[in-house]
Amino acid sequence: MFKTIDFEVQDHVARIVLNRPDAGNAFNSDLARELAEAAMACDLDPAIKAVLLSARGKIFCAGGDLRAFAGFGDEATPRVKQLADDLHKAISIFARMDAPLIVAVNGSAAGAGFSLVIAGDIVIAADNAKFTMAYTAVGLSPDGSSTWYLPRLIGLRRAQELAFTNRTLSAAEALDWGLATRVVPVADLEDAARAMCHQLAAGPRAAQATVKRLLLCSPGNGLEAQMEIEGRAIARAAGTPDGIEGVQAFAAGRTPVFE
Repeated sequence: MFKTIDFEVQDHVARIVLNRPDAGNAFNSDLARELAEAAMACDLDPAIKAVLLSARGKIFCAGGDLRAFAGFGDEATPRVKQLADDLHKAISIFARMDAPLIVAVNGSAAGAGFSLVIAGDIVIAADNAKFTMAYTAVGLSPDGSSTWYLPRLIGLRRAQELAFTNRTLSAAEALDWGLATRVVPVADLEDAARAMCHQLAAGPRAAQATVKRLLLCSPGNGLEAQMEIEGRAIARAAGTPDGIEGVQAFAAGRTPVFE
């Protein structure tokens, strides 16, 4: 039972909806903890083949709940650390779970909301979406994995610009910079995100999980080390039911049906 998110699983697709619209879906302690719990549920369910993350209301996520932070008083340091730990647990699970994470972004994604978006495997943005780091504007530093993902996605110089100046990117700019996968009219966001989820859910779960692991470990490996990991992975995949089905379907000129 969740208070700050909606969670459901249907047709091998898990849907997580941030549900604090009156607070701009900003992260308080409950939302961070419940997001980690939902991520764990997705990770542990072998029937889930895609995860869709979206938000209720006109704002995707305004970042940390600064009104809540203001009430922490002398407990600000430990309480913000606990919140960050729960958010980081969620993002770590999302990165390492087998199912790809599709993020559907409506309205503004700021601070931790921005960080959460760029941790997705596929990001579909409505044409009204806006992206800003916003941390230093309120005297804080980035969290939510943004300082890991950003330089890898857009390069150090652009990451520095966003982090220091809090520049706001439009949906079109985010697409041009490589932060979004696709931009669609706001009225089409739900349908586009669901279509992507169902497309991936029809794919080979183990092979898609391997794609995630290969891309995640790539920055820390040299060329030969990465190729050895790739070689072992594709050899294992060739002997799985999905690998056998995919090859046989190609040879027969038919569409594969994966488990």
